[in-house]
Amino acid sequence: MAKKIIIESGIAMTPLMRQYNSIKQQHPDAILFFRIGDFYETFSEDAIVTARVTGITLTKRANGSAQHIELAGFPHHSLDNYLPKLIAAGYRVAICEQLEDPKKTKTIVKRGVTDIITPGTTISEKLLQTDKNNFLACVHPTLNQVGVAFLDLSTGEFYLGQGTKHYVHNLICSLMPSELIVNKSDKIENEYWRQTGIYTYGLEDWIFQKDYTYQKLIDHFKTLNLKGFGVDDLEAGIVAAGTLIYYLKENKHDNLGHVNQIVRLQGDEYVWLDEFTIKNLELLEPNHPQGKSLYDILNFCKSPMGGRMLRKWISLPIKDLDEITRRQNVVSHLIDNDSLIQSLKDSLKQVGDLERLISRISLMRANPREVLALLRALQLADEIKQVILQENEYSIEHLVSDLNPVYELTTAIAATLVDDPPTHISKGETIRPLVHSELDEYRGLLSGGKENLLLILKEEIVKTGISSLKIGYNNVFGYYLEVTNTHKDKVPDSWIRKQTLSNCERYVTEEIKIYEDKIINAEVKIQEIELEIYENLLKKCSNYTQVIQTNAQKLAVIDTLLSFAIAAQKYQYTKPNVNNSLELKLTESRHPVIERNLPSDTPYIDNDILLNNDDDQIIIITGPNMSGKSAILRQVALITLMAHIGSFVPASRADIGLVDKIFTRVGASDNLSIGESTFMVEMTETANILNNLTQRSLIILDEIGRGTATYDGISIAWAITEYLHLHPAQPKTLFATHYHELNEIYEQYPRIKNFHISVKEINEKIIFLRKLAPGGSEHSFGIHVAQLAGVPVSIVDRAKEILIQLERQRNNITGVEGGGQIPIAPIQLKFFDFSDGIAARLKEELLKVDINTTSPIEALMKIKELQMLIKNIE
Repeated sequence: MAKKIIIESGIAMTPLMRQYNSIKQQHPDAILFFRIGDFYETFSEDAIVTARVTGITLTKRANGSAQHIELAGFPHHSLDNYLPKLIAAGYRVAICEQLEDPKKTKTIVKRGVTDIITPGTTISEKLLQTDKNNFLACVHPTLNQVGVAFLDLSTGEFYLGQGTKHYVHNLICSLMPSELIVNKSDKIENEYWRQTGIYTYGLEDWIFQKDYTYQKLIDHFKTLNLKGFGVDDLEAGIVAAGTLIYYLKENKHDNLGHVNQIVRLQGDEYVWLDEFTIKNLELLEPNHPQGKSLYDILNFCKSPMGGRMLRKWISLPIKDLDEITRRQNVVSHLIDNDSLIQSLKDSLKQVGDLERLISRISLMRANPREVLALLRALQLADEIKQVILQENEYSIEHLVSDLNPVYELTTAIAATLVDDPPTHISKGETIRPLVHSELDEYRGLLSGGKENLLLILKEEIVKTGISSLKIGYNNVFGYYLEVTNTHKDKVPDSWIRKQTLSNCERYVTEEIKIYEDKIINAEVKIQEIELEIYENLLKKCSNYTQVIQTNAQKLAVIDTLLSFAIAAQKYQYTKPNVNNSLELKLTESRHPVIERNLPSDTPYIDNDILLNNDDDQIIIITGPNMSGKSAILRQVALITLMAHIGSFVPASRADIGLVDKIFTRVGASDNLSIGESTFMVEMTETANILNNLTQRSLIILDEIGRGTATYDGISIAWAITEYLHLHPAQPKTLFATHYHELNEIYEQYPRIKNFHISVKEINEKIIFLRKLAPGGSEHSFGIHVAQLAGVPVSIVDRAKEILIQLERQRNNITGVEGGGQIPIAPIQLKFFDFSDGIAARLKEELLKVDINTTSPIEALMKIKELQMLIKNIE
C-alpha cells in the first residue's frame, strides 16, 4: 500500500516526516535521534553532522514526491557507541522514542523525546572520566556580584557561591565544568565566559529571576526556605542554582533525588588560586603532552571517588589549620602502618565508584549488575570501617564515624537478585526463586509449556513419519513446524502452511497455537513481575541515597589520604609544620614533579628558602637560562600548596605559615585568539597580582618585563619590586629575572635579598650547579646556552663579538686592548646609547623643547633640526 502524502507549505511530505518535523521544531538546537523500529535515524543537517562526527555513512532517501533528504542511522543497540562521540564534540542530542507498540496501532506510532543529553548532563560511563567531575555550571552576573552554581548529575554534588567576576572566573577555571549556562540576552557577558573555552548554552532572560529560581530550589528540596543550607543570603548564586534545576527538568531529568543538598562555596575558606596559577603550576593538567601534573604525581588513589576528591583538594586548598593537622595526622599514622595501608588498598580497589553508582540508581538508570555492585561496595565499606576501628587510634577513627553499612539494604539486595544477574532486566532470570510466588508459578508454566511443545514435536514425528521435523520460532507467526521439501507430501491436511522457503515449508497446528499462547503469556507476565520487583528494589535503594553518598564521601577522603601516605613513603616526603606565622622556611626542598622525571641516576639538587614579611620579604634570583630558576620558584609554590591540602612535602624540613593566596606570573605566550600579545598577557597577570595581594600572599614572578623593550622591561620590573616592598601588606615574593640591573635594588630596600644560581665556567664551557647562593649574578650565559642547544658555531662566535661591543659601549669604551678596533660592523643599538656624544646632544635638544609653548611651525623646525642630527649620526 502506498504511503499517504501530505502537502504542507507546498512541500510533499509523508506522515512520518511530518511527525519528525513537528518534534524537531521543539528541539531545534539538538540533534534528534528519531526511533523507527530497531533504528535511530537522523535527517537533513542532523544527519550531515552525525555522519561527519561518528563516521556513519550518509545517504539520501526520497521524501515523498521527487524530493530527497539526507539520512544517517544506526541500530538502537549501538546508541552507546555513537552518542558519546557527538556529546564529546559539543553537541546536544534529543532521544525520540516510540511511545507505543507498533503492533497495537493502525496509525502512525506515537513518538516523543524521552531524554536530552548535553556535555554537562550526561551520565554515560563512556563519556565520563572516572577521576574527574562532570559539572554543569551556571553564571548570573548582577551589578555588584556574579552568582555561580555547579552541579554534577553523575554524583549529586551541588555547589553555590557568589563574588566578584574575577573570583567566579577562578572557580570556573578550578572546577572546569563541561557546560556553562548563561543568559542568552547578555551577549557581552556571554562572550566573556565563552573565552574560557567551555561549551556554553544560553537560556531566555525570564528564567533568571530571583523569585522564580528560588521557588525552583525550595520545590526541589521540599523545604520552606534555603536557610538550612546557609545560602539564603546569596541572591545571585540562588538564581544560578535555580536555573540549573530548571535546565535539568527541561532536559527530562526528573529523578533528581540524589541531588539532596546544596553546599555553599566560601571564598575565605580556600587558598586563592587564579587561573594563571592553576595553569602555570600545572596543578591538574600538564602544559605539554608528555608532561606530568602535580595531580599525576600525587594520585595513588584506588577508587574513582578518591581521584575526584584529590582533584578538588588541589583545586581548593584549605586554610583551616585544624583540618590540615587532622589530615596530616592520618597520613602520619598510615605511613607507620604498612599492613593497614595494604588492607585499605585491597578494599578500596574493589569498592568501585559508589558515588556514581547510587546516582545512577536514584535516576532509575542502573542495571541489575550495578545494584549487585552496590551491595558489594557497602560490604567493603563495612570491612574498611572495622579495619580502621581495630587500630584503636583516635587520629583516624573520625574517618569512619559516619560510615553506615546499611545492613537492611544489603540484606534486601542479596535476597532479591540472583548471584550473577544479566546486564538488563529485560533479559530475565534476574530475581531469585521464592521472592514472588506468582513469578515462580509463571516460570513453572513457561518451563512446562516448552516441554509440552517438545512432546508435540515427538508425537508429530511418529504420526507423520517425518524424521527431520523441527520446531522453531520467529516474531512474525510464533512457533512453527518446519518440513524439508523432501517430506512435503507427508504433511497432514490439518496443518496450516505459513511460509515457503527455498528448501522447506513452515506450518502451525491448533495444538501448537494453544501452548504458544500459554508460553507467550507466561513470558510477558514474568517480564512484568520481574520489572516491578526490580523497580521497587531501585526505589528502596534510593531511599538510602543520602546515607550512601555520605559513605562515598568518607571513602573518598580515606582514599585521598591513603594516596598522600603512599606518595610520602615512595618519594621520601616530610610532614610540614603548618602554622599561623608569616614565615616560609624550606630546608633541602625539591620540585615534586621534576624530580620524578629525572633519570634514576640523576639526583635532584635541593635548595633552602627563607621568606618572611619582616627581613626576607623579597628574594631576587638571577642566573643563566636553563640553570633552574623557574624550577625553584615553582617548587616553593607547589610545596606551599601541598602543605595546605594535608600532604607531606619534598623537603627535609618545612615550616610554612598559612597563606591565603598563591599568585604566579610564570612564562607567557600570545593569546592571539582574543588579540592579546605576550606583553599584554604578562601585564594582565601582573596587574591581577598587584590588585589582589594581601599580607599572607605568596607571589611568584618569573621574568617580568621580558615581553617588551629591554629598558622598558627593566623599568617595569624595578617599579614592581619597589611597589611590593613598599606595600603595607609586605607580601612574600620570589622574583627570578634576567635583568642583572635589579641586583642593585637590594642596596636601597632592606627586605630585598639577592640570590643567584651557581654555575662553573671551565674553558668557556658552563656547568649548571642548580644551587641557590647569596648575591646577584652578572651574566646570563645566554650565548653558552645557545651553543649547548646546537646553534651554528658561526652564529655563536658572532654573538660573542657583538656582546663585547655592546658591553664596551655601555661602559663608554670605544677601543680594545692595544688600541685596535673591534673588527665588526657598526651596531644600530648605538643610537640609543646616550653615552655617545651625538646621541647625548639629541637627548639634550629634546629635553629643551617646551611642548606647552612651542607653536606648530616651531615644532616642525625642531623636527627638521633633529632629522639633520640623526643623519649625522648615521
